[in-house]
This record gives sequence, structure tokens and C-alpha cells, in this order.
Amino acid sequence: MENKKDTPDFHLREAHHLVRDLMKPNPIIYWIDFLFHAALGWSAFVVVLSTPLFSIWQLVAFIVAILSHYRAVTFIHELAHLKKGTFKIFRLVWNLIIGIPFLVPSFMYSIHYDHHKPNIYGTSEDAEYMPFATKKPILMVGYVLFSFFPHLLNLGRYCLLTPASYLIPPLRKFCWERLSSLTINPAYKRPSGYIRNDKYWKLQEFATSVFSIIIISCVTFDVLPFKIILLWYLIGTSIIILNSLRTLSAHAYRNPGDQKMEFSEQYLDSIDISGNSFITSLWAPLGLRYHATHHLFMSMPYHNLGKAQRILVKNLSDNSLYLKTTRNSMWDALCRIWGEASASR
Repeated sequence: MENKKDTPDFHLREAHHLVRDLMKPNPIIYWIDFLFHAALGWSAFVVVLSTPLFSIWQLVAFIVAILSHYRAVTFIHELAHLKKGTFKIFRLVWNLIIGIPFLVPSFMYSIHYDHHKPNIYGTSEDAEYMPFATKKPILMVGYVLFSFFPHLLNLGRYCLLTPASYLIPPLRKFCWERLSSLTINPAYKRPSGYIRNDKYWKLQEFATSVFSIIIISCVTFDVLPFKIILLWYLIGTSIIILNSLRTLSAHAYRNPGDQKMEFSEQYLDSIDISGNSFITSLWAPLGLRYHATHHLFMSMPYHNLGKAQRILVKNLSDNSLYLKTTRNSMWDALCRIWGEASASR
């Protein structure tokens, strides 16, 4: 982990001054981007179901469905950062078209805001942090392989446990603490009443439960073919696998968990990817390739992160510390964290 003496060298005030005009989200960009990829993803979903099994067109449609839905699902990250009380209709439409069908209503990610707090980031209270670089490398393999299960666990949560929890208070508490957050830290427990932007979270939860029960019932009684559930699982799991690799590429994960990190340390523990723009945007959509820059300016909308990164590289009076967070590709980022984890044993 970088020494705290590096803090004055970062020119944080200068960086803020350079990008101060890039903090306002453009609703038109959000709507066009989201609706296009959601429509493309669901259209590709239908094509996969209607084309011959293992045909080239089915394969192409399957890949398009994964990548389009992945980008659409990733808007949950933007929803976690948008100012309270804004984008209300966008949040509702996102939940109806993507969040509920994929069993990840937006309230499940409102805990993300804590990930940016200096007194929480990188500690055991951070739901989205594991000190992978200080552990055995096999832990990273296990984390990626676990991606085959969350989609099924969410189905069980909303189809079975949610209805039962309305009648069983201890189960209700368990669902809230352990099954209501998108995390990578298995020890994380969601605090009671933790809601930021989703004051209608109970309605989101209920709607997701009803949706899952209806779909399972329709498949059970042959109203819908089983291949719909299978395709839904394959697309959802592919998204989770892609995101798990992206997550491993997003931070250095050097903090052992028992130490709080200064803001500059939080930034230096984060990563920007400078590789091929087209390829990188497929596995790190909505500006997530600029994760270190995002941790500098967490309220900056995704569509301005690339511009901000280029401005800072070009115009900071000393960009050497800023460039320390850059990796050439996902492979570069994964190799580095794997190497650090191997060396730490």
C-alpha cells in the first residue's frame, strides 16, 4: 500500500479544478444508452430462443444478449451514485425492464455508497472489498467460480424466502442482512434500515418476488418452455462472471481489512484500464474502465469519466502519481494482483 506521505503530491485540488465542468449527468445520454441496450438485449434473447440450436445466428445472438444486458444491468452502479431525488422515472423504468427480471432490484446496490467512504473503504465493513492481494491466489479463482451460483441464490431468495420472511421475523432479518446486497465480502451484514435512494425498496422486493413466482409457475405448468429459464440463467451467470473478472481488475486489494485508508490511498488502490477502447468497454461498461478516476470523483457521470481521465493525464502539472493507477488491460491487472498474492504467501 502506498505511503501516506504521497498525499500532498497528488494535487487533488488542481484535479478537481480541471474537471469541475464534468460533474452534471446528461439524462438524454442515460435514457438513449439504457433503452437501446435493454431493447437490444431482450431482442437478442428472443432470437436465441427462436433460432436453431447451436447455429451461428444463435451464438451471435447469445453473445449480443450477454453484452447488451451486461451494459444495461450496470446502470445499477449509476443509480447508486445519482443525487437523491433525481432520475426517479429512470430508476423505475430500469427496475421494471432490467432490475426485476434479473432479480437485482436497485435497492440491493444502494450499499455501494459506503464503498467510497474513507472510513469504510478497504475495511471489513466494506461490502465490496476483499484483500485478494494478501491472500492465497486460489481465493480469486474461487471468487470467479462462485459466479455460477448467485443467480440461483437470488431466485431462491425471491421465490421462496421472501414470501416466507413476511411471516417469520427472524427470516426477515436474515434476508435483509445477508441476502439484500450485491457484495464480494461474505462476512458483510447489511445494517438495519440502510436505504439511500430506494425508499420504495419494499415495493421493489415484493414485485421481484411476484415476478419470480409467476415465471417459475409458468415454467412448472408448461405455460412457458424450460429453455427460457435456462437461457435466463446462462445470460445472468455470464454477466456475473464478466463482472467478477472486472471487479478483480478494479482495485489492487492490498488493504488487509483492519486499517482505514486515507482518500489518496483509496485512489491509489484503484485502477484505470488504458487498453483498446472498444474491447475494454465491453467488459467494463459505463466508464468502469476508469475506476480509479471514478474513485476520485464518485459523483461524476459515466459518460464524462473518459474525458476527465484524458484531461488529467494531459493537464495535471505532475501526473506521475495519477498514472500509477493505470493498467494496460484486464490481463495486465489480473497478472499483477495474482503476482502480488503469490509473493505474499
